Amino acid sequence: MSRSPRRALAALCAATALAVTAPLAAATPAAATAATASTHYSGTLPDGATWIADKPARWNGVLLVFSHGFGALTAANAPSDAVRDRLLAEGYALAGSSYDPNGSAWALESAERDQFATVTAFGDTAGRPAHVVSVGLSMGGLVNAQIARDGAGRIDGALNLCGLVAGGVDLEDYQLDAEYALAWFFDRADLPNLVDLPGPDAASALAQRLSAAVDAAQRTPAGRARISLAAAYLNQSAWAPGQAPPAPTDYANQEYQQYQWLQQGLLYFIVPGRYAVEQSAGGNPSSTRGVDYTDLLNKSWHADEVRALYAAAGLDLKADTAALTAHADITGSAAARAKLTASSTVASLGVPMLSLHTTSDQLVPVEQENAYAARIRAAGDNRLLRQAFVARQGHCNFTTAEIVAGLHALEQRLVTGSWGDAATPGSLQERATALDLGGAAFVDWKPSRLSGVR
Repeated sequence: MSRSPRRALAALCAATALAVTAPLAAATPAAATAATASTHYSGTLPDGATWIADKPARWNGVLLVFSHGFGALTAANAPSDAVRDRLLAEGYALAGSSYDPNGSAWALESAERDQFATVTAFGDTAGRPAHVVSVGLSMGGLVNAQIARDGAGRIDGALNLCGLVAGGVDLEDYQLDAEYALAWFFDRADLPNLVDLPGPDAASALAQRLSAAVDAAQRTPAGRARISLAAAYLNQSAWAPGQAPPAPTDYANQEYQQYQWLQQGLLYFIVPGRYAVEQSAGGNPSSTRGVDYTDLLNKSWHADEVRALYAAAGLDLKADTAALTAHADITGSAAARAKLTASSTVASLGVPMLSLHTTSDQLVPVEQENAYAARIRAAGDNRLLRQAFVARQGHCNFTTAEIVAGLHALEQRLVTGSWGDAATPGSLQERATALDLGGAAFVDWKPSRLSGVR
């Protein structure tokens, strides 16, 4: 029986103490190295994107095409050096592109095209693969969801890692809800500055001001209560690095750990990220006008925490959420929202996908998996999707064993035509532990509803 996040918090300590089968098939190349026994390839695509690939000397015929996350538009073909080394040793070829370097860092308009072009370039240069599996990480997980939607006949299956699968529109909406709450309570002078950001410097300066305001607010019970409200809108995990999971009713500790995430620079990623998304969409896609912030809280699994901290601080929660609702006046661009929806929302599958997520992800909340699964069910594609969860803090914080075990589980589905028990926590844990590659902590988990979905 799967467990809700609230009931499962008490089980996470035991889950994190857990220890860390067969593959699908038994440009100018650089010289093979003795360490990897592989050949490196690179090239440039028509839009200026670069691509790289590594092909092992004993290739099993499978190409893994990797979609990297948000950030520098630099070609990558694996989530880490350790994963790359292991996959090459197992006989997989690896490829990936930078995406179009002339666009926004939110590269959803070009990335899918560039990844498919990379598969073609690899086939023309290094040899045509017998099978192709796409792998995506973070924002690259949304790219990967696009590839998995459109890739029937071009790829066989998809492995997602901490994927931003709810898409750009939901991301911008719930992050704006949280930023609006923080500014309303702690930094009202910045209410006009939350959207239509003029540039990355302005975004970084706004993140600095909001972060300083949060640090000051954390010193008082009232400030902590209001931080917890904004954290609920942000879908912010309550389990921070270096901390034990808080007890289900230890609301003060839950808020403290949410604050720890914020203190460690979360807003310095979120706010500049909004600039990149707005740049891609051609404007601000999100509105606060018309949002019922009382109803939004009531649907959050953090609501009990917020209510308890408000009561302890002697604050009127209904008055605060009513004020947020009454004063919400940010109106987004319909054209920008339509453009972002077209480029950055995925609601169907064309090939099997296994999606892995840590239970405490500060940048791409695990609740995104709930929203994505609901859309896949609505499309009638649920048979193609399986999701699995790792009891650990941190964005994309997987061991090599967990990633390789996920790939092997997906391959079982591709070979047999059935998931069977391949993607269950017990089966994945057994596979990963047997690899002896850094341990594993697969856990039975049911993500809650994603806050902020309009």
